[in-house]
Amino acid sequence: MAAKTFEIKITVQVDENHLPLAIDWETDDGKEKSRCKSLLLALWDANENNTLRIDLWTKDMSVDEMKRFFHQSLLSMADTLKKATGEEAMTADLKDFSAHFAEKMGIL
Repeated sequence: MAAKTFEIKITVQVDENHLPLAIDWETDDGKEKSRCKSLLLALWDANENNTLRIDLWTKDMSVDEMKRFFHQSLLSMADTLKKATGEEAMTADLKDFSAHFAEKMGIL
């Protein structure tokens, strides 16, 4: 099968202090643009053997929303770990920590 290329575009509107006011993302598959309040983007740099990150959130994202965002991100990372590596025991540990995180943050 021939390789395909997809593009993901992220547009960030900032204020005079370069703080995000709005974050929009879209793909080139014809779907509409979507607005979000926060994004965590991690990229693996194979040359440096290191993770590059972009963490952004808008000024109107509440602390409670950020707590939920982190909790859900941790759960997603656990699922990805299992899918990518098959590490079931560590996945379970990460999910246990996610539950502990949610309890300590008062979101569950």
